[in-house]
Amino acid sequence: MKIIEIATRRRVTIAMFTVAVVLFGSVALGRLKVNLLPELTYPTLTVRTEYTGAAPVEIENLVTKPIEEALGVVKNVNEVTSISRSGQSDVVLEFAWGTDMDLASLEVREKLDALQLPLEVRRPVLLRFDPSLDPIQRFGLTRKQPEALRADADGGARVAPAGLQAAETLDEGTLKYLRRYADEQLKKELESVLGVAAVKISGGLEDEVQVYVDQQKLGQLGIPIEQIAQVLGSENVNLSGGRLEEGVQQYLVRTVGQFETVEEIGDVIVAQRDGRPLYLRDVATVRMGARERESVTRIDGVEAVEVAIYKEGDANTVAVAEGVDQRLRFIRETLLPEDVALVPVYNQATFIEQAVNEVIEAGLIGGLLAVLILYLFLRHFGTTLIISLSIPVSVIATFNLMYGADLSLNIMSLGGLALGIGLLLDNSIVVLENIARYREEGKSRLEAARLGASGVGMAVIASTLTTVAVFFPLVFVEGIAGQLFRDQALTVTFSLLASLVVALTLIPMMASLGRREGAAPVEAPPLREPRTRAGRGIRRVRLFLFTTVPTFIARWTVRGAR
Repeated sequence: MKIIEIATRRRVTIAMFTVAVVLFGSVALGRLKVNLLPELTYPTLTVRTEYTGAAPVEIENLVTKPIEEALGVVKNVNEVTSISRSGQSDVVLEFAWGTDMDLASLEVREKLDALQLPLEVRRPVLLRFDPSLDPIQRFGLTRKQPEALRADADGGARVAPAGLQAAETLDEGTLKYLRRYADEQLKKELESVLGVAAVKISGGLEDEVQVYVDQQKLGQLGIPIEQIAQVLGSENVNLSGGRLEEGVQQYLVRTVGQFETVEEIGDVIVAQRDGRPLYLRDVATVRMGARERESVTRIDGVEAVEVAIYKEGDANTVAVAEGVDQRLRFIRETLLPEDVALVPVYNQATFIEQAVNEVIEAGLIGGLLAVLILYLFLRHFGTTLIISLSIPVSVIATFNLMYGADLSLNIMSLGGLALGIGLLLDNSIVVLENIARYREEGKSRLEAARLGASGVGMAVIASTLTTVAVFFPLVFVEGIAGQLFRDQALTVTFSLLASLVVALTLIPMMASLGRREGAAPVEAPPLREPRTRAGRGIRRVRLFLFTTVPTFIARWTVRGAR
């Protein structure tokens, strides 16, 4: 075979090519994304529409049915289901597997824009069901207890979750303060981290301006409550007043009418009676209160504010989590008040790192056991060393192919790599055993390497392609199973192809190392003795790398073959 002829006669070229593959594979390994599972994209879209105050029957007749009729003609839609509940309509569209969901979302949005719904209905919202949209990190923002504050003052550790168990229920002012700090400070700092898509705040108490109308006074004055709502809506606006020209100067005019304080809201004129204005404070009580809560967040039984971190769809989970942790360390040191604690609750990156490390550990143990068993059968260190080199070289070459195919390091791809480690030695063992047979017949190292590798080359290729034919078709499986096992199938395929190339190039090259038998030694011209100590040291290193090491490997190989 031509590739074997090149490998045995151009040994320096093969060595440099192997070094290049290892170098680029190491760089590719550092750039591979680390996730728990492969990216899963469910072909599902949910159209959520809110109609405040409407009953389920009205939601179904006025919202759900028109949306179903409009979206039923979208391409590749297999099934349409809907749920109509009080104040909300959910229409779920299930598409065929393999549908481009970005184009499908655009088509659904076009159909919704042309749909006429009641004026009170809010604009429909498209929701993509994707497991990667779960938050990768959760934190709890709560007030420190006096014991924790004293520990900080004495140089002790910062507050821990266990220190919150004895805390009492936080008052309304504290919950408002924590929610305001999370919305105005913490959220802005964390959203600027690379890879963070959104930061959602929940829990605590949100500020809300509350207007308590006195129904009795409104009835006596004959003022309908709709008039008060209309006046407040028309007064609390900022409008553009156009442009004012004065000579060569132009001024932009704005009508600033947005409320800034609660007192300004109370000073709004709602009606005129007997030539006298009636203010809102005359018929209602205006105060700054808290919005009615739909959920309560607690940490160890204590109310707190939850901070949830969501990553971008194609971002590296572990890298984003590390960036968030670095930003949080900066926030704790400079921006976080002394009496506030930011407690980690959940970190998806920790679980991912543990799962990936366990798979890597299993792969390393499997590779070492394979080498050990190989040595027990061959009983020769040099031969075992040559065959064992095929494992790291093939694995590192696989990282190049994984990076080119845009795969990530997850439990499926690493599992496929661990599965392929046991198969990586087969090709090298077959090639080297056939080379040893020709050595026993008296052939030279170069001739034995060329004839031995060429004799089994087609058989090795056929065996490898047979195994590839078992795993590679998994790439074309549709559905969630295909998305899960695609990375594993590609990783096994890449590792087997890499081991095939190594068996046909690197193994014959290393087996042919050493001086040719029967050839008269060529006397090299005398070398000048280096004048400096550094020059003499470099000469010794060169002699060791290019003379001593190849000769040692060749001798051990010959002894093992005999």
